Amino acid sequence: MLWYTGKRLLQMIPVFFGATFLIYFMVFSLPGDPIAALYGERPPSDAVLAQIRAEYNLDKPFIVQYLLYIGNFFQGDLGTTYSGRSVSDVMASAFPITARLAMLALAFEAVFGILVGLIAGLRKGKLFDASALVVSLLLISVPTFVIGFVLQFVFGVQLGWARTTVSGAAPIDELILPALVLASVSFAYIVRLTRASVSDNLNADFVRTATAKGLSRPRVVTVHVLRNSLVPVITFLGVDIGSLMVGAIVTEGIFNINGVGGTVFKAIRLGEGPTVVSFIAVMVVIFVLANLLVDLLYAALDPRIRYAK
Repeated sequence: MLWYTGKRLLQMIPVFFGATFLIYFMVFSLPGDPIAALYGERPPSDAVLAQIRAEYNLDKPFIVQYLLYIGNFFQGDLGTTYSGRSVSDVMASAFPITARLAMLALAFEAVFGILVGLIAGLRKGKLFDASALVVSLLLISVPTFVIGFVLQFVFGVQLGWARTTVSGAAPIDELILPALVLASVSFAYIVRLTRASVSDNLNADFVRTATAKGLSRPRVVTVHVLRNSLVPVITFLGVDIGSLMVGAIVTEGIFNINGVGGTVFKAIRLGEGPTVVSFIAVMVVIFVLANLLVDLLYAALDPRIRYAK
């Protein structure tokens, strides 16, 4: 197990450098001068612009900029935005909000998705199963921003049950509706994954053997069927953590949430390479660690899976 964990951690190194390099290159390739854009129609003199560009290493070739950034990154210096604010301070204010939103959405889709999928799999071919398939297909087909605007209008404007925009502090109660929007598509996939896996495992030999031994129906379903059915679902949830962080860009825009999505979007428009790369680098680490945790959970869920040297 330790050997496998170390191997997966070593795989993070090329993933980290590859992701940061590509993001930095794409931001570097954006047209326009980000420093001149800060001053709008009244730019300073060429000497002042040259001094500011030198301060942010924008006068150097791309590869030199990237290497200087990576060197500072590993020293704990994430740089400063073009407005003079520390990237670490921006990240400290934005990441907790998006993390709360993503974890709330993950809890919604995991709990309710697995529950609905389990019931649909146990009642395959009946009304509940057909209704779950129709609803999940509808959620997959409709874009997230459409779901967001509809729920915002219905629950925020018509019924008044929720705020249409989230305040700066972003408390949990104000994030419930955005989390439902963010979790909607993943919820549909989890329902379909769980339903298909439960349906297959109900006809497996080990389930028939457990039933023949006289085990109760609830024990067969929870211990044997559900446990083995969760392997593909856990895989999806591990990958979905990164997707939720990125997908929050749309949801945060709809509900005016000052999280990672809005910050990265503004930084891309302003061409702030260090800001974008710093946020992406943290998300890459979160994504890889989440998948590492998922791989380690396989052994607990499926006794047939063992990691050995």
